[in-house]
Formats: sequence, C-alpha cells, structure tokens
Amino acid sequence: MIAADVPLVVCVSSDLAVRERLVRRLDSCGAVLICADLEELRGILFPEPAAVEAPPTPAVTAVHAERVQLGSLVIEAGGHRVSWQGAPLSLTRLERRLLGCLAGPPSTVWTYQRLFQAVWGGAYLGDTSILHSAVKRLRVKLAVAEGELAVETVRGVGYRLVATDATRRN
Repeated sequence: MIAADVPLVVCVSSDLAVRERLVRRLDSCGAVLICADLEELRGILFPEPAAVEAPPTPAVTAVHAERVQLGSLVIEAGGHRVSWQGAPLSLTRLERRLLGCLAGPPSTVWTYQRLFQAVWGGAYLGDTSILHSAVKRLRVKLAVAEGELAVETVRGVGYRLVATDATRRN
C-alpha cells in the first residue's frame, strides 16, 4: 500500500535501457511502477478475474475475417497478407489489423473506442495520437490505390474506409 503523500511514478517503455535509467534516477522519489508495454500496465492496474472468457466483441471478430476483398484490395487475415491488384502491400501487423477493421461493411464508421479495442486490445483513454499516427502511415501505404480507396476521417468520431463506385465490394 502506498501512503497518500508518496508519489507514484508510472513509466511505460519497451526499451530496457530507458527503464533502468529511470529506476536509478527515481530511486528516492517514491513508488515507481515500470512496465514494458500498456498491456502489462493494464494487467497490473486492472487484473482480470479468472472467470469464464466472454465471447469476442464484433469489432474483434471483424479483424479475424478470413478474407476481405474490396475491389482490387485483398486482405487475407489468416496468411497475414494484403495485396492491391495482385501486388503485395508491405504493411505492419498493426496496419493490417487496422485495415482489416476499416475494410468491414462499406461505409461503417469505426469509432476511436472500437478501433482501440480491436487493434490494440485496450480501452480508449482519450489520446488519439497513436491512432492518428497509425492511420497516417496506412494512408501513405494505400496511396498505391491511386484514389480508389481512402481512409476518411469522421471528425470527433473515428474513421471509415471509402471506395469509389468502381472499387465497390466484389
């Protein structure tokens, strides 16, 4: 238990050198909680009871669809492949998961909350910078679609993948 007047410092970093440096610098500061990633932090702060596992949410299920095709864009979740007109797109795991969500039913708006749950597996805490950055990288990689596909921002709500009429779902 931490006394009310003792500060709690929380550090989340995957870099071991950063974590070690912080431990040395903050040694006399009070209680220091250092985690490698947000999933570990969530596990410490909000431990899950060993109960029956809940069924997956629709957002998570959509990410694991076997094959999604939107015009010339093909997403194969099982094979971790994404291609445009037969040519592979070099996407990271996170970008593939994000695109898999957005390529769901046409014109579906994915809220920040649903995307955080489906892609990162965590709760949306109000900071959209991680999501905006991932969408920005995805947009750059989707530029190969030459205007046939676009990630559209629904301001204050989330994102959706839009396609021209020529690209509608096969």
